[in-house]
Amino acid sequence: MEWIADTSIGAWLRERLDDGHSTMHGVVPHGFPAYARVVHPAIVRSLPDRPVPSPVEWEGLPDAERQRLLEQFVDEPATWAETAAAFGTTMHPFAQWRRIVRTPDGEDWRARISPDGREFSAPIEGGLGAEMLAAIAGHLVAHTSTPDAGFAALWEGYGGLLGFFGETPSQTFLPFTDDPNHQAMLNRSTRDPFNNVFRKPTWQDGILSREVSEGPRLSLPDRDHVLFSAPPRLFADSGWVREVPWRDPSTGSGTAGEGDGFPPSALSPSILWPEDRAWVMVSEIDFDSTIVAGPDALIREICADDRLEAAQIPEGTDLTWDADRVNR
Repeated sequence: MEWIADTSIGAWLRERLDDGHSTMHGVVPHGFPAYARVVHPAIVRSLPDRPVPSPVEWEGLPDAERQRLLEQFVDEPATWAETAAAFGTTMHPFAQWRRIVRTPDGEDWRARISPDGREFSAPIEGGLGAEMLAAIAGHLVAHTSTPDAGFAALWEGYGGLLGFFGETPSQTFLPFTDDPNHQAMLNRSTRDPFNNVFRKPTWQDGILSREVSEGPRLSLPDRDHVLFSAPPRLFADSGWVREVPWRDPSTGSGTAGEGDGFPPSALSPSILWPEDRAWVMVSEIDFDSTIVAGPDALIREICADDRLEAAQIPEGTDLTWDADRVNR
């Protein structure tokens, strides 16, 4: 895999995108025979002998009781269908998480307690765990004439990815993961020019080289991406995290990384497509689902895979909060 400075390779994507986000085509190209929406898994937290305390109840607990409960919490992956069943709502191809968990206006949808006392945390937005991407890619490689030639684009805004001129080191990120106990966080680099007015900015390294950090971007509506050559076949194995050039060896717990025994980790591509353009996979940074556009047979296979929670959606689908008319 190599960085690509000639971003004209991705110009065809821009030609098939809309300006604005009234439909998914602000980020997902028009013109494919079929589309699948693969929703990202949620997390459900439960206790063996009682409902999960609400935030207000949690604040009122003695420290010893909080510690006892922390040791008993069980976190597991949850499908959207399971979540809908817990909240008495309906899972359907256009469902939106906020509606699924019955979030009142003005309240936080990221963590909601169901009537049976379990806490459901919202799916991670913008990416896939290694195993989930491998499951999708296993179908993708069977529906292209160029499984060993393709392209991956990574959103430039992930903290720690690119170097920059500044006074403070770039912050590292935690990647998307299949582990339900590990939530992804995206930290942006920070500067404090008022307290550092006499300090000369210096180059702060990111995960990618200075050449890449200062190089051209694949510019799409509201998003700029770093572009790489990427054989689609690579991602059909969950070990792809060891092979990508944006792998972060420092990611772990605190300042620990791979050298301290933590497994290799890397963000999943924001956009992936083969050289023959038979399909495209889009994990938009603000979406809690990944969209695959391609031939009918590919979309049917993805939707039939019981490792994935996926449904076929039509061209022109609206994926905004208000699109879920069933659960209003």
